[in-house]
Amino acid sequence: MFDVDAYLSRLGRPGPRPRPDLDTLRTLHKRHLMTLPYNVAGQGFADGVHLVDVDEDEVFRTGVLEGLGGTCFQLNRLFFRLLTELGYEVTLLAASTAEGRENFGTEIEHMFVRAAVDGQDWLVDVGYPGPSYLEPLRVSDEVQTQYGCQYRLVGTEDGATAVQRRGRVTRWGTVYTFRPQARRWHDWKELEDRARAHHAASPDDGQGILCGRTFDNGQAVLKGRRYLVVRDGRERVRTVVDDTEHRRLVAALLTGDLDSGDLA
Repeated sequence: MFDVDAYLSRLGRPGPRPRPDLDTLRTLHKRHLMTLPYNVAGQGFADGVHLVDVDEDEVFRTGVLEGLGGTCFQLNRLFFRLLTELGYEVTLLAASTAEGRENFGTEIEHMFVRAAVDGQDWLVDVGYPGPSYLEPLRVSDEVQTQYGCQYRLVGTEDGATAVQRRGRVTRWGTVYTFRPQARRWHDWKELEDRARAHHAASPDDGQGILCGRTFDNGQAVLKGRRYLVVRDGRERVRTVVDDTEHRRLVAALLTGDLDSGDLA
């Protein structure tokens, strides 16, 4: 089922396969975020929690071809495979978010990718709900600007690295922390076991609303009833009270059919 050409076509890059250079990486990264939503419901918990033994062909069918998206364990895993097929040198990385540490108590939580291009390492992440970087983030000490937001990598007291972000009028905040150690799929087995136990104790938790969509100059994220829009580095947060509007926003984020009012 996994098909590189079909994948590229879904991302708006049909035709001859592109060269594995930085321009291609930037384009595919942003197109991936704009085309395929972060969708925790796409994880699917009907037959249990699967983070390690994933049927990539089935995930490709539902997440990419049908456009349902997914979480980091689906989207970044598929993108890792796509980049490998295109000739990029990539490794898996594990990160820890504040929510993940609180729920599961492990730093091997979020899955993302490091790509080496022309001797420079880049952080690649198409499986985070946001707000976060829309294009690959260079591994360096400098502050980097993307679409009105600034990003930096800073060391933490325990020797890890924090990816930090701030908008035009907001303070620096940590997106997640990570260590540069290359990972294998099985490294997430402990998290899978903890997630299964968590889901068994609270089966509705895994089905909560968490979806995100990137647009040309920002991102929109709906977590429960909290709706956040970042546009050109300016943030707007509100609570969606009306049930009808809430359902409409969920559908719009998953299909990409957001109107100007949704992104104001």
